[in-house]
Amino acid sequence: MNIYKKIGSLKDKQVLLLQGPMGDFFDKLDKQFSDAGANTYRIGLNAGDEFFSHRDNYTPFKGKMEDFRFFINNYYKENSIDMVFTFGDCRYYQSIAIKEAKKLGVKVFVFEEGYVRPNYITLEKDGVNAYSSLPKNRDFYDVMGFDKTYEKDVITKKTNFFKLYWQSSLYFIVANLFKFKYPYYKHHRNFSVKQEFFYGCRSFYRKIKYRLKENGFEVLITKQLSKKYFFVPLQTHGDFQIITHSKYNTIEEFILEILKSFAKYSKDNNKLIFKHHPVDRGRCDYGNFIKKHSKILNCEDKIMVVYDVHLPTLLKHTKGTIVVNSTVGLSSLYHHTPTLCMGEAIYDIDGLTSQSTLDEFWSFQPEVDKRLFNRYRCYLIENTQVNDIFY
Repeated sequence: MNIYKKIGSLKDKQVLLLQGPMGDFFDKLDKQFSDAGANTYRIGLNAGDEFFSHRDNYTPFKGKMEDFRFFINNYYKENSIDMVFTFGDCRYYQSIAIKEAKKLGVKVFVFEEGYVRPNYITLEKDGVNAYSSLPKNRDFYDVMGFDKTYEKDVITKKTNFFKLYWQSSLYFIVANLFKFKYPYYKHHRNFSVKQEFFYGCRSFYRKIKYRLKENGFEVLITKQLSKKYFFVPLQTHGDFQIITHSKYNTIEEFILEILKSFAKYSKDNNKLIFKHHPVDRGRCDYGNFIKKHSKILNCEDKIMVVYDVHLPTLLKHTKGTIVVNSTVGLSSLYHHTPTLCMGEAIYDIDGLTSQSTLDEFWSFQPEVDKRLFNRYRCYLIENTQVNDIFY
């Protein structure tokens, strides 16, 4: 993983790693940074973080949430921290750490899932997603040079799902077993082992169920329904992208706005397909909510809900994609599919996405400027993506 062109030399730098992804990714990063000459520090917030850390440079935070601001500010000063690395920038502890770092002139680098997938993870200075410093003015990309040669050096990376599952499970189990050591820790999502186990079993059952139920649906998409439907990929419940970077408080609010607009303004022959997010497969199901409100709006015969249908196929054959701010929007643009963003998104740029209202989008879907997208994607990869995976 060569990330040094994005962060510079680490020799003799004081580098803090604050709660990475569940598992050993930050542990590997710790060793790599140490080998590069940095003095590394770790801060953990629960026993799972502690388990995947080295003891010699690990500091636990066991205080109350309201005490974390003072703690992290003092930690930066006492250890003369030059750089801090976090995973995500919207969780409570991470957002506080970033704000305090910026006050003190500590450089901030944020990891996140890849904007471009597969083969990449995101690493940006100061913030990611809507907090990114990426230019959103199309003039910037119109005048820049274009070169696709970066693609030749990309190494194919595939997530090891067995490693993902066992490391995340181990993280949950250890954090729960030794919860007494970190009594005030608040996780950004459900943190119960029993509940997560139940969700996992239900997800496995539903995956088999939906695969059987949706058998042959891709043929329907590519033949009878091609260019006769609009596509709405749903994001996960509690997604910070929704809560922080959009006007919506819940996924249901977004769904209801889409349904009301579609029922009122879409043409008679159009259909609307919602796709459930795979992470939510075992946690929640918006199918009944969608059916209930489409019936109230008298458009139930035009609405479809799918779960495990091949995403690229849906993107290639839709008339237009509507997202809040999911990275699926970037995948949609990759297939040159007209895309409308309902929240703040890094790629919501004139020439790439539709700048119309939702009500207008049903009638007119502007073409994606392919040349602009190629330039944008090139710049995005060169400046924010690392050819690696977390597991």
